[in-house]
Amino acid sequence: MVEEKIEVRESRVTTKKRAILTTVSELLLPKFPNLKKKLLLADMKETPIEFLEKVIKASFFTTAILFVIFTFFILQTDSSNLLWLVLVLPILVMLTFLYFLLYPEVVLQRRKKELDYEVVFAGRHLVIALKSGMPLFDAMVGVSKGYGEVSKEITRVVDKVVLGMPINHAIREAVQYCPSKYFTRILMQIANSLSSGADVGNSLEAVLDQISKEQMIQLKEYSQKLTPIVMFYMVFGIIVPSLGIVLATVVFSAVSGGKISGFTSLTLIPIFLMITIIQFLFLGVIETSRPKYLI
Repeated sequence: MVEEKIEVRESRVTTKKRAILTTVSELLLPKFPNLKKKLLLADMKETPIEFLEKVIKASFFTTAILFVIFTFFILQTDSSNLLWLVLVLPILVMLTFLYFLLYPEVVLQRRKKELDYEVVFAGRHLVIALKSGMPLFDAMVGVSKGYGEVSKEITRVVDKVVLGMPINHAIREAVQYCPSKYFTRILMQIANSLSSGADVGNSLEAVLDQISKEQMIQLKEYSQKLTPIVMFYMVFGIIVPSLGIVLATVVFSAVSGGKISGFTSLTLIPIFLMITIIQFLFLGVIETSRPKYLI
């Protein structure tokens, strides 16, 4: 009996916490009108309310950890700055909330790259199958395996057709929540060809040739863009941190008349964290700007 009472009490507390998070999420939801569309484009299963609940919990948890870390360093140096940290705390909560709110955009971009990676080879598979005399539905069933994210989207179209939806309508529904412009172009070309009665294979082949040329152009542009990115990385990620610390030590020693001979460990730790953040930022820029195509 006691265990049952404890379980009931815990369930009530959990329900109360969830009700509070749900209420806050419902109040915040009108501020983000595009959130539902982003979740659908990212193929995330959560509803906007459920996603906001997770973001709120993650932001408060992260802020609490950062507050403990910053408090520790402040108490080691000057405890009077603790008041400033308390005043900055709401801003820190807001920044972490906005940071975690970007997660659907990250998933969306990753899904877009995965679709773009296989879209040309999957399209050529369709063209070969159609030109060999295979019906469009059977050709799409053949593409529904072996092409990663493209196969998942084709599988959804095939499943809708099996349930009785016309293939033209199934393709147009898939286009609504497809983040890849190349895959959208292929699906729209198929749908338009079916509506007009044109040959799907020939029109699809022309679109694939155009997509291949555009992807080659983007790869060449990336190679030209990579040179200045690497140059900035060498300057701000390697040269400035290493030589900057040495130069700052010399300047401080000269200005203070030898009283300040270098940096303490408490000073070097924030500098090290800042250098690490800069390194990750440059690596992130290089990784996200790199086109990922299979041509």
